[in-house]
Amino acid sequence: MARYEFRLPDIGEGVHEGEIVEFHVKPGDGVLEHDPMVDVMTDKTTVAIGAPKDGTIVEIRGAVGSIAHVGDVLVVIETSSASEAQAPAESAPPRAAPVASAVGDLREELPGSRFFASTKHAADEYYAERPLATPVTRALAKELEVDVHRVRPTGSEGRVLDEDVRRHHELFGHPLPKVTGKVGDRRVPFVGLRRKIAERMQHAVNTAAHFTFVEECDAGPLLALRESLRPFAKERGIELSLLPFIVKAVVSALDVHPILNSALDEERGEIVYRSEKHIGIATATERGLVVPVIRDAGARTILGLAREIERLSRAAREDRIKPSELSGSTFSITSLGKQGGLLATPVLNLPEVGILGVHQIKRKPVVRGDSIVIGDVMLLSLTCDHRLVDGHVGAAFAYSVIEALERPERMLAEGLDPGA
Repeated sequence: MARYEFRLPDIGEGVHEGEIVEFHVKPGDGVLEHDPMVDVMTDKTTVAIGAPKDGTIVEIRGAVGSIAHVGDVLVVIETSSASEAQAPAESAPPRAAPVASAVGDLREELPGSRFFASTKHAADEYYAERPLATPVTRALAKELEVDVHRVRPTGSEGRVLDEDVRRHHELFGHPLPKVTGKVGDRRVPFVGLRRKIAERMQHAVNTAAHFTFVEECDAGPLLALRESLRPFAKERGIELSLLPFIVKAVVSALDVHPILNSALDEERGEIVYRSEKHIGIATATERGLVVPVIRDAGARTILGLAREIERLSRAAREDRIKPSELSGSTFSITSLGKQGGLLATPVLNLPEVGILGVHQIKRKPVVRGDSIVIGDVMLLSLTCDHRLVDGHVGAAFAYSVIEALERPERMLAEGLDPGA
């Protein structure tokens, strides 16, 4: 009998680490070659890693939710003969080198695997695997409840100094709340997509200067037009919602206010005006919130948009969405449909500088001319990054969207061919 240390292989595409999401085996389990052992989520997809050979699991390395690097031992397998054993650990190749050939299946269907790009933490972009710091500095970090891995060093040779720890504490040093449990409570690991969402949202809040502009929209004409087109759409196998009209209105407004279709490249100190309009549609799934992307939304007709929205939403809910369909958006729209409430303040999907929240249409008294009538009113909440978008520009963009929605017949000028 011999032991084989199975290490995280080089997955390719520049991926050097991944989060351990789930182990499918435990010590004592027998496995056959290719049996699933562990799922690892990278910033591009989720990898289901299978057993490289037959044997018995004798040890599990790492914990669910931890970060494994290429070359880290994940599972130790006892094999039937010494000839199948791996070389001793001390002779193993360096971490950066490929160390195994059995990668397993690349799962493209897990929502959010690309959109929620891998980050080590929420407060800052810096992380050091092996920080250099003296015992005194580490003791200070422990006292202040600072993770020394996340402290940017200013000392020679990348050493973390006491003042680096104090500076980090001043910026991000809020002790984690203590959560005490009681009998009957249920705890589950905070890992995978749920943690990616949390990290992404926290990073957006900590980075961008959010401001939200809210205004009413008379949705009566839009509802009437949608109802008149429903039979036409249904004949073509499309259930027509209001969302395609909203996407069309947003694209039209982006033409007038291109700063809302931009991004801030902080590394180069440049504002990037996007030449294409790819609209992200926030979609709730059982795994969490994901944002499928409608490519070249401006080139699509109302029914073309409806067909693509339906396809992407179904794929996301059924966990069939591809990573390529969750990346590259330049502006996002979020809507809870019938649960839309009165209003909300959406969080930006960085590096985008704008996101439009669409809320439930309510029947309420409105003033038209000198009369009070019952109207269909929808509130829109536009969140912008104030670093790039001035308040009056954000307001002007919102009114451009509202004008298009209140006169929706103009959006039909481009045709209704669902093949567009």
